[in-house]
Amino acid sequence: MAKLDVNTPQPIQLKDYTPPAFLIDKVDLTFDLDEDHSRVSSRLVLHRNPDHPDARAPLTLDGKELTLESVKLDGEILDGSRYQTDAESLTIAAMPDNAILEIVTVIHPETNTSLNGLYRSGGNFYTQCEAEGFRKITYYLDRPDVMARFTTTIVADKNKWPVLLSNGNRVGEGTLDRNRHWVKWVDPFKKPAYLFALVGGKLSRLADRYTTSSGREVALEIWVEPADLDKCDHAMASLKKSMLWDEQRFGLEYDLDTYMIVAVGDFNMGAMENKGLNIFNTKYVLARSDTATDVDFDGIEAVIAHEYFHNWTGNRVTCRDWFQLSLKEGLTVFRDQEFSADMGSAPVQRIEAVRTLRTHQFAEDAGPMAHPIRPESYIEINNFYTVTVYEKGAEVVRMYQTLLGRDGFRRGMDLYFKRHDGQAVTCDDFRAAMADANDYDLNQFARWYSQAGTPTLSVRGQYDAAAASYTLTVSQTCPATPGQGEKLPMHIPLALGLLGPDGADLPLQLAGEQEALAGTRVLSVQEASQSFTFINVPVAPVPSLLRNFSAPVKLDFPYSRAQLALQMAHDSDAFCRWEAGQTMMLQDLQTLIEAARAGGELGLKDDFVSAMRQVLADDALDPALVALMLTLPAETYLADQQSEIDPDAIRAAREAMKLGLARALRSEFKAVYSRLQDQGAYRFDAQSVARRSLKNVALSYLAELDEPAMLELAEQQFARADNMTDSQAALTGLVNWAEGDAALAGFAAKWAEEALVMDKWFTLQAISRRLGTVAKVKALMQHPAFALTNPNKVRALVGAFLHSNLAGFHAADGSGYEFAADTILAVDKLNPQMAARLAGCFNRWKKLEPGRRAGMRSALERVAAHAGLSRDVYEIVSKNLQ
Repeated sequence: MAKLDVNTPQPIQLKDYTPPAFLIDKVDLTFDLDEDHSRVSSRLVLHRNPDHPDARAPLTLDGKELTLESVKLDGEILDGSRYQTDAESLTIAAMPDNAILEIVTVIHPETNTSLNGLYRSGGNFYTQCEAEGFRKITYYLDRPDVMARFTTTIVADKNKWPVLLSNGNRVGEGTLDRNRHWVKWVDPFKKPAYLFALVGGKLSRLADRYTTSSGREVALEIWVEPADLDKCDHAMASLKKSMLWDEQRFGLEYDLDTYMIVAVGDFNMGAMENKGLNIFNTKYVLARSDTATDVDFDGIEAVIAHEYFHNWTGNRVTCRDWFQLSLKEGLTVFRDQEFSADMGSAPVQRIEAVRTLRTHQFAEDAGPMAHPIRPESYIEINNFYTVTVYEKGAEVVRMYQTLLGRDGFRRGMDLYFKRHDGQAVTCDDFRAAMADANDYDLNQFARWYSQAGTPTLSVRGQYDAAAASYTLTVSQTCPATPGQGEKLPMHIPLALGLLGPDGADLPLQLAGEQEALAGTRVLSVQEASQSFTFINVPVAPVPSLLRNFSAPVKLDFPYSRAQLALQMAHDSDAFCRWEAGQTMMLQDLQTLIEAARAGGELGLKDDFVSAMRQVLADDALDPALVALMLTLPAETYLADQQSEIDPDAIRAAREAMKLGLARALRSEFKAVYSRLQDQGAYRFDAQSVARRSLKNVALSYLAELDEPAMLELAEQQFARADNMTDSQAALTGLVNWAEGDAALAGFAAKWAEEALVMDKWFTLQAISRRLGTVAKVKALMQHPAFALTNPNKVRALVGAFLHSNLAGFHAADGSGYEFAADTILAVDKLNPQMAARLAGCFNRWKKLEPGRRAGMRSALERVAAHAGLSRDVYEIVSKNLQ
């Protein structure tokens, strides 16, 4: 038997969960902030947990990268013989059942490049404690099922750090000698340490107020760098919308006197829901029409809402352990999706969510990092902030609503809060509330939490003209995933309609029912194979399946081209209408990929061109939906449809389709582009956004023609654009051609001082189809606006290249793989969490054609063999090499 390497990181298992030996009732923290170090004094009031199996267990506190100055137990200073420390903990063996523990530690925020714990950015202090960052601040029971009331006092130089913020309500402030001042905050609600937050610095405030439905006044504050204060109005408006929506939809009010948002440019995540003091990446706060696109405005509104909604689904009720992460994240993503649907176009929002799921989460389900929304084990929890936990988790929550109805879902939510307010609970507790509130059996539904992989629904229809009946036979399968070879049938809601020859919905009446119902029906699919018969069906119908994407599955139904065209033109369900076009598009792209690999002709089919022409000419359709129907699948999504990936063939096929459509529909695209020109000043509303989206999709097709007149359209739009949406769209059309070089240079000169705008500039070049992208990306890493220590810059340039430029990254000479390995190792020394995100670029390596596969394996092995590799990156590369 091989000897276990004791230095190899070992997985943490869900089955090994044990309640903590101690619980903490109250925490008093004092921070003394300074330039070259900070001192943290903590006072913990704790007691032994009666639910722990060992009544004499020692107290073991988590702690990393801390300098311990003193430990005091019940007023007595402990010498070194009374406790033990190692690289990750402090242990006191002889503990009374009730105690007051006082600890003083020294930390170094100024050198903390991981951006976890307390760190410095631009001279200011910020924290990020989820998932396990608090242990880098002081010794503590850093786990979500330990909930305590926090009091925080911050002391700092008044001139250097005039603004001092923490969780809860401000209860006191004053001045000290040496020009120092203090502010004291009390959070009246129990919380785990991951929700702790502290900010200290020179910041400016946008202030507003909100009156809750019960009449309470809440002070709203957004804190940013002074130069960014004029970019906060949209974020504030989004916050007020979110507060009102949550009251109206779920009856949930905010519970503190003040709600604060702070924006920082150095941040690993999008945002963090710390109780009463949300810390945000600047990307999801700052927006002005000349610096932010429509997509940015949408993203800010959604993320502001997401973090606000966490106040109840994540803060008031939190997760017992990190395996239950989807309990708060999947549920809150669902809530922010519902909010966004109500604020804009519900069909467009739904399709966008499905595109994200299919492009990113389906790929994760099919790769080495596949895991259920409640994983069974992990090595590094930061690696499980994934699209599976978030986006697939949201789809699982959505299925509750699909099965139970909107009113039934609300009953389940009400019971969930009634039972568990102030508690740390599990995904099973949420499922039980949904089941009990509706007297509905959800036992089989539990498999969505434990089984990984994307199920496939294979559906076949049989029409019996004599009986005027239509029978659908539905079979479900799910492929093997790492550690799960055999899968049990899932409980899948299948929403559907039946279309007549004119595309109109037919009445739906299942055998045994007394009357027909119009519109959409939801079938409950629970067996490996089962049949459903509809009666009184006058003609052979076209089934409209998986309406509104009622479950996160793949659908297999043998639609004819004529049936797809009928759905595209007439289906009453917007998702199915879009899906029919995507199905036809994917069929033809697959044909083009095969032709490209064989060196054949890359022409388009006439019926496909005709269908796209009909969509483009339908003035009754929402322009945003038309834009989505004309948008081709990403190269990475196409790669995931292949048994063996040839990046060059995929790119050739996709370019051929876009160029072919541009040539065939040139006059239509020009007419649409001309008709949808903005009239008047920029407005961010659903109608204006929809018009711009279709206009700019038309421009993207016209720019494919690489003709002076067409490129001139993009150059003119770039020159006259008064908003970033149109400016970036024009630049995107130019960047793949030599004509774009001057525009890129002008863009950089104009926006050199705007960090978020320069991120767009980096990304456009990273995903360019021009040759030599590896060398270009390397050169851009030396640009003054780039910093390897800044997550936004790394994502914008390196991440965009590795994850979104399929043919560029997979250059046949292997240069992309060598670049990836070098950069991952360099980032790992600074910020392991970001390095692990980059390392996900290797997840498809086993599906590549043999030459590239060997090159990618070599790069993977080089990363895996590197001495001192972080747990974060080790987990990614080791699972890829298994």
